[in-house]
This record gives sequence, C-alpha cells and structure tokens, in this order.
Amino acid sequence: MGNAAREGTPVPEGSTAKVRVREGRLLGRAERGVFAFKGIPYAAPPFGARRMRPPAPAPAWDGVREAFAYGPTVPKGPYPPPYDALLPEPDIPGEDCLNCNVWTPDPAAAGLPVLVWIHGGAFANGSGAVPTYAGHRFAEDGVVCVTINYRLGADGFLYAGDEIANVGLADQLAALRWVADNIAAFGGDPAKVTIAGESAGAMSVATLLASPLSAGLFRGAIPQSGAGHHVLSPETALRVAGRLAERLGVAPTRAAMAAVPLPALLDAQQALAAEAAATPDPGRWGEIATNQMIWEPVVAAPIVPEVPHRAVAQGAGREIALLVGTNTDEQRLFLVPNGLVDLVDETLLGLLASAYGLDEAGLARYRENRPGATPGELVVAFGTDWFFRIPAIRLAEARSGGPAGTWMYEFAWPSPAFGGRLGACHALELPFVFDTLETERDELLGAERPEVLARLVHDAWVRFVSDLDPGWAPYDLDTRAVMTFGPDMEAHEVTDPRGDERACWEGRR
Repeated sequence: MGNAAREGTPVPEGSTAKVRVREGRLLGRAERGVFAFKGIPYAAPPFGARRMRPPAPAPAWDGVREAFAYGPTVPKGPYPPPYDALLPEPDIPGEDCLNCNVWTPDPAAAGLPVLVWIHGGAFANGSGAVPTYAGHRFAEDGVVCVTINYRLGADGFLYAGDEIANVGLADQLAALRWVADNIAAFGGDPAKVTIAGESAGAMSVATLLASPLSAGLFRGAIPQSGAGHHVLSPETALRVAGRLAERLGVAPTRAAMAAVPLPALLDAQQALAAEAAATPDPGRWGEIATNQMIWEPVVAAPIVPEVPHRAVAQGAGREIALLVGTNTDEQRLFLVPNGLVDLVDETLLGLLASAYGLDEAGLARYRENRPGATPGELVVAFGTDWFFRIPAIRLAEARSGGPAGTWMYEFAWPSPAFGGRLGACHALELPFVFDTLETERDELLGAERPEVLARLVHDAWVRFVSDLDPGWAPYDLDTRAVMTFGPDMEAHEVTDPRGDERACWEGRR
C-alpha cells in the first residue's frame, strides 16, 4: 500500500486547503507533497483557574484560522545534559498548548486510516512538534497522521489525594475525542483510528488500552518501548506531591501548587527528579526507586482503576489489535552517553540485579550468554529486560486467546554513534517508524542513513494502521513469534528470542 500511494502526484508545495472542525474553519498548507494543519487547539488553554484540572473544550473562533505552524508546547523543563543534545525538542511559548497537528494526503478524501501519535519524554518532556514526528510520510502512504501535546510533570500528573487524577491522560482522551469528532474533515475515518507512542507515550497507550474511558476511540494500539507496568500507586504518588510541596514551601494541595508560578514549579520538579535519582531508597520513593520516573499515571479511578497489564489480563481492550515491542539495547541510551556504563563494578552489578529481583542463577544466565561482557553491559541487558522487554511480553501474554490479534517486534539495528556502544538503544526506532531519518542528529543515529530499513519498519506500521496486520505471524504462547528489524537491513521472524532470559523473570516481573 505504502509504495503505491507514493506513486501519486504530490500536492504542489505551498498550496492551501480549508476544512471545518467543530470550533471553526482552518486553513492548511501543502508541505512535502501532502497537506499539513498545525497547532489546532483540541482543548482550552490550561492556565489560570484551569491549572492542574481536567481539560475544558476549546473555544470556537470566527473566520478562518491559519494552521501553518506548530502551536505552543506545554510547560516543561529541559532535558539534562547530555540528553539535551541527543534529544533536542522545541520550546514554543504560548498558552494554547493543548493542540494537535494533522497531516493528510487529501482533505477531500474519505475513509482513510488514522494514526494518533502520543510522544514520550518520561511524562516530563516532549511535544507533538518534535521534527522526528512529522507525519508527511504516513500521509504519503494514505494514513492521516495526528500528533498531540498533553500536560506534563505536576501540571499533568500531580496526585494530591483529591478527586482529580491523571490530568495528562485526560488530555490524551480529550484529543482522541476531538479526533473522533473531526478527523473526517481531513479525510480520515473515526472508526479506523490507531494510537501509538514511545516510552512514556507507549506507557500512555497501554494505559489507555486498559482504561474504561477509551472505549470506542481506537481500534489499534502500538506501544513502543513501554507497556502496562508503569504506573504509580496512590501512596507513592502522594509521597511525590508531599516532597514537591516541601520544596515549594506550600501546602500539599492541588490549589496551593497550581498557584505556584511555572518557573518555580519546573525548577522544583527537576530538583525532585534529581533527588530521587541520587537517593533511590524504596522506603522513601516506593516503586520510583527502580522506575526512576517521578511522574507516571497513578492507579486511580476513573481513568486508571487498575494496573494496566492486570486490567488487560482481565479482558480490558481485548477487541483492540496490538503491535508491541522494544529495542534490543534500550538501557544503553541511559548509561552510555553519560559514562555510567563504565562505572559499574561487580558489587554494584549484584546490588542492581537484586533490586530488580533477578536471582544469582538469572544473573549467571545473562553472563553466560555474553562472554566477556563488562558489569555495565550486563546491567544494560537485564535492565532493558526488566524495564522494557518483559513488560511488553507480559502485555502480549495477557491477551492470549483474545479476539483481536497481537504482534511483537524487536528493533535491533545498532547505531554507530559513541563508537558503536549505543547499540539499538531507547528511542532509536523513532525516525525509522516515521521514515524521517533526515531529522536526526549524528550524535544519536551516526552518519549512516539506512533508508532501506526505515522503509521496512515504516511500511509495517502503515500496514498495521491500515489493515490491523503488520505482515508476520501473531504472538501466541506456543510460538512467541517476534519480527526483528536487524543490522543486516532486513526483517526476520524469530521464535522466542532469548527465551532463556525471558524465563528468568517468571514470577518476578
């Protein structure tokens, strides 16, 4: 489908098109052969009395609103070095930050499949305006692509023990309802929506898959490098709120923290994240001691009434098709650029294995499978499994025998950056999925631009969004088929890759 769609005549650059959405008329412009409509509000500006509260409908406008440029990004602090250079992201000022962007091959079309992208960033960073997420390649291939912003940090995920929880997820749900109401104006079919995301975006996707409030909003889900384990208990989330309030010198209430000026709040959030990383004491931080993310969805009704992977095992989202997977060396992104991988000795290796629940026999298995690996490289291997691969497998296992298909992938192409030590690290698959390799810096991707592999990965995503089948055998408990996108620039279907290491986590993760 994808290659055939690209054979059509592209839209002349700079030409315009008008559409009508529920709030008013929009003017979009052709970019790279397709129409782009950017900075469209899907909810009201979340400031003043609306700070840290559920989203309100976007106000209507008169006349025709130009949608030529990305809208404001939500308040957020910068990534710490060296990740500010590896993962650059725009910071666009303005209050109308709950906005989305739409790429379409033809607004006059009808019935096109739709991809809604939920960005990552540890629930504290990211936006729908990151250049890697430009949706023109999906639109070229007949898919209407939507990227969204949602509130981050305390503004999106503060839990103060009141009746409000998971405001950032409520933003995502509001965006999906906006898509349901308006995507036909762009040629999309609201009955053919797939949601996808990476890292915190993937955790959001898995959480929405399990949420009772998402019924009818999408038919497919693609969580990349994140699954259904990554939520906080109410007790841990309250600890975060209390520690944040202490740093701010205010009462631990939503109203008190919402009244804090944004610069002071963002500074306190970053200091709190650094504190949790420096003193990962489970007695003080609960599950954050190992998750290392102070902002995650909290298990609280109505959006997240249960831990997502448990809800899925109980039947939630069973009618939604699922494509889930991870990268081979996820943790290298977090341990190689900062040099931490070389600071791990045998003592720290044992402590970290114990913290993750890996016993001596399990650690021995990882060591045997990697002759000559350093202690830091072993931490990369079992840390990748604990944080990313095993949760993805558990999500797939939880759907065994269900009515909708489940597929798994592994992205295994190693970046040549950092002398080849970065491997197939976290976030590396993103420009392959979007087929936007030209947007990536050499610091992450290296000087190579493996277009052949990007086409393979991107076409699999296009096929899943279009047909709910990426083109390989579904995952089941008998064969455990996984499609591996490898260093040879080809895709190979593998049965239960590293199954002996997977077995080390039975009853532990």
